[in-house]
Amino acid sequence: MQLRIVHTTGFEYDGLALASYNQARMTPQTSPGQIVVHTRLQVSPTPWTYDYRDYFGNDVTAFEVLDPHESMTVTAVSTVHTDRPPASLPALGWEDLATPEVADRWTEYLALPPLVAPPEDLVTRVRQIAEAAGTPGEAAREVCSLVHAEVNYVPGATDAATPAVDAWSQRAGVCQDMAHLVLGCLRTLGIPARYVSGYLHPQADARIGETVQGESHAWVEWWDDGWHGFDPTNDLEPGDRWVVIATGRDYLDVRPLHGIYSGAATSSMFVRVDVTRIA
Repeated sequence: MQLRIVHTTGFEYDGLALASYNQARMTPQTSPGQIVVHTRLQVSPTPWTYDYRDYFGNDVTAFEVLDPHESMTVTAVSTVHTDRPPASLPALGWEDLATPEVADRWTEYLALPPLVAPPEDLVTRVRQIAEAAGTPGEAAREVCSLVHAEVNYVPGATDAATPAVDAWSQRAGVCQDMAHLVLGCLRTLGIPARYVSGYLHPQADARIGETVQGESHAWVEWWDDGWHGFDPTNDLEPGDRWVVIATGRDYLDVRPLHGIYSGAATSSMFVRVDVTRIA
């Protein structure tokens, strides 16, 4: 499948922002199952920019807007070809998780900061899943189904700073919260797991040439002698409708746009994603 994605985001200020300093992670990755055919990032007002690749391998555009401005708009236009094969069967056993090749190599993806740390009642249920599962991969899949079944998708129920325990206690959240809950559960079991940010074409039977409003989306990947992805929000293995932008320990590592500014007292953020299947 070939998708064209137009992601427009930015800030509107309640007065003049005298200067702003930002980072954008809005450039898709070329990786197994996904090839970036074309990508372009535009910022208005015109800034000074610097491109680099961060510790986790994500493409980052850092930029400064030093002229007074009432708003700032960032538009990423990308064409991506996706062709993902089905995931392979689980390969690692429970004893493999403690080896240096797993525990030491992927130590960043075993940490439990407050954003992803699961509550005790959920930990108890997850450990029961692990005891019944033959492999870590099987347990990871069951954990995703548990979070999908228990947490309702409710836009506005949480925000970017909401920890996983709060989303679990109210049994409501968005894709970010479900990803954080799964990450905390898998890491509790010793399974390295990372956060994935990207896009999702919302229509399973997407028609060629039709532009629809898509989504900035989040899902997870766990290590099983290779990264295995799963989308707990939709209870699906990511296929050709999913486009990977960035990976990291949690949402804070992969925020599409964030920064600081001086001048105006407050700001509000806007986001729109348009997706077109072109082949």
